Amino acid sequence: MQKGGQRGVKIMTTIYNRIDQKEKRRELRNSMPKAEKMLWERLKKRQIKNKRFLRQYSIGRYVIDFYCPEIKFAIEADGDTHNLEEGIEYDLNRQNEIENLGIRFLRIKNDEIYRNIEDVLAKIEILITQLMNNNS
Repeated sequence: MQKGGQRGVKIMTTIYNRIDQKEKRRELRNSMPKAEKMLWERLKKRQIKNKRFLRQYSIGRYVIDFYCPEIKFAIEADGDTHNLEEGIEYDLNRQNEIENLGIRFLRIKNDEIYRNIEDVLAKIEILITQLMNNNS
């Protein structure tokens, strides 16, 4: 393997999908809340702008609900626990750390997904288009 390739492997295992979080990611995939399941049904299999999303993907010490590595785009579906004071501070720190890696972060409330998933998908599609245009 080339020297640059080894560095790429190290980055992948220290920042993205860390091995020490594998079981946590599996547990989260197997216990997804209804809103996440609804959104996943519309994100999987390249249904939006032909972009591949992964679910329960780890970035640094955090696990993100959905992630598109091609355009560095993270989506987090927030339930009621994210409205608690300690949840708000944790989420802000988490989002800042992830954005500092050059990843665009979108936070969506579960209620938005339940009320009008089509609006949520339109918002996601707009952001994907913006990210694709920025990368070209």
